[in-house]
Parts: sequence; C-alpha cells; structure tokens
Amino acid sequence: MQSLRNMFRSWSSDARLDGKTVIITGANTGIGKETAINLAKRGARIIMACRDTEKAEAALKEVKDASGNQDVVTSRLDLADSKSIREFAEKINKEEKQVNILINNAGVMVCPYGKTADGFEMQIGVNHMGHFLLTYLLLDLIKRSTPARIVNVSSMAHQWGTINLEDINSEKNYDKQKAYSQSKLANILFTHSLAKRLEGTGVTAYALHPGVVQTELWRHLNKPQQAAMWLAKPFTKTSAQGAQTSIFCAVAPELETESGKYYRSADFHLSPSKTVGCT
Repeated sequence: MQSLRNMFRSWSSDARLDGKTVIITGANTGIGKETAINLAKRGARIIMACRDTEKAEAALKEVKDASGNQDVVTSRLDLADSKSIREFAEKINKEEKQVNILINNAGVMVCPYGKTADGFEMQIGVNHMGHFLLTYLLLDLIKRSTPARIVNVSSMAHQWGTINLEDINSEKNYDKQKAYSQSKLANILFTHSLAKRLEGTGVTAYALHPGVVQTELWRHLNKPQQAAMWLAKPFTKTSAQGAQTSIFCAVAPELETESGKYYRSADFHLSPSKTVGCT
C-alpha cells in the first residue's frame, strides 16, 4: 500500500493569496469545493459560482468552517444558460474590483442527451461553451487584475476526442463518451488559444487532468461502468486529492512564466505535458 499512498501524495506549498479574488465554478461539490477550501485557507476572497443555490449555501458553510476564512460568498451561475452567465458576469464586473484567478471547474460527464437553453448539446455546452462565454465576459476585469490566471479543468479523455464541426451538437449521432471527450479536448484547445492571445498581458492560462476522482460525475455511468469504477475505487482519488492539480495551477509560483500547458498528476509529482493538436 505504500506505492498507493505515494501515488496520491498531495502537492504542498505555503503560497499565500491574501488580497486576491478567486472565482471557482461548480464549487459546491467535489474538487471544486475542495479547491475553494484550500484557496480560502491561503487568504483569498472566494466566489463560489454554482447553479444550485441550496447546495451552494450548504457548501458555503463548509468552506468557511474548514478554512476559517469568512470572505467567501456564493453567486448563482448556470453554465447551461447564456442569460445566467451574462447576469453573473455583469454582477462580477459591477461589484468586484478584481478577479485574479478564474477556475473553470464545473462540468457534466457522459450524461443522457440533452441541450442547453441556447441549443448546444449539454456536454459541449456546459463544459466548453459556457466557460468560453464566462471567460470572455470577465476577461477585461481579469486583465486589469494582473498577474492573473485562468485554469480550465479538462480530462485525460481529451485524448480520445475530436472536434466534430459537422455535428458539434451530436444531433445526427449521440455517443455520450465521444461527446464528453470532445468537450474536454475543446477545453485544452481553448487554453492554448487563450495563452497565445494573452501573451504579454500578465494573464496566464492552464489546462489540467485532475485524475480519476470519486465525484458525483459518476452518476450518469451505466451499470457495468459503475461496477468497474467501484472495483477501481482503491486506485481512484478522493475529491481533496483530485483538487491538487487545480490548486497547483492556481498558485504555484513556478508557473508564473508558463502558459498554455496541460498539467496532470504523475505518480510522485506534478509535471507539465505538451498541449495536443496545436501549432
């Protein structure tokens, strides 16, 4: 069991975020909530952007109690609805003087076919389109808050993804695994594009794979897949362990001069991997 403990050893740093403002989407559960707790402990002002306000309020108390930081708030954000995204961004731009770190963490995985309020297939719509719009609407404020970081939570599933421009919304043929992989590849391509466009601005962008994490995202797996995940549970990560790569990308001082890269948790350390499919 020693090797397993080493495999999931937490990355640690005493970096502080006092005076910084952090937005985390999907912060009411899973790695989003654990990321919020960790960054709150570092002294940051945390804005938990969540769709379910009832769950968000319960999580808010957990984050405050666990971190000892009372400068934590919730704000409603439904990434499946551009109206909600615009309302959230308008509120942030009006009320917040800065956004130093934006963590695009929320997502859906291998869900039954559905569409967002704007007509996008749910996985590409929430995992990519929603975060794309949110980032665009907050970008001027982020630029005024430099040094600043944008962190996009992707997945190793990007390796099996292709961007199907002929059927981006999977209307002709829906394979939920392929649709998920497409959305995660889009996260990485978006990160690479952001890095190029933001060169010289003081804003850096990162994509990451958190590992195979025990989260609510498993709920849409079919019974054989759920059985396989249950058998693999000893080799998977808790939400706290899965949050480490997000935290690393958000605070590691050594990344200040890096941008556009994809990070994953390796066996004994965190290491950068080259962005795929881009020149």
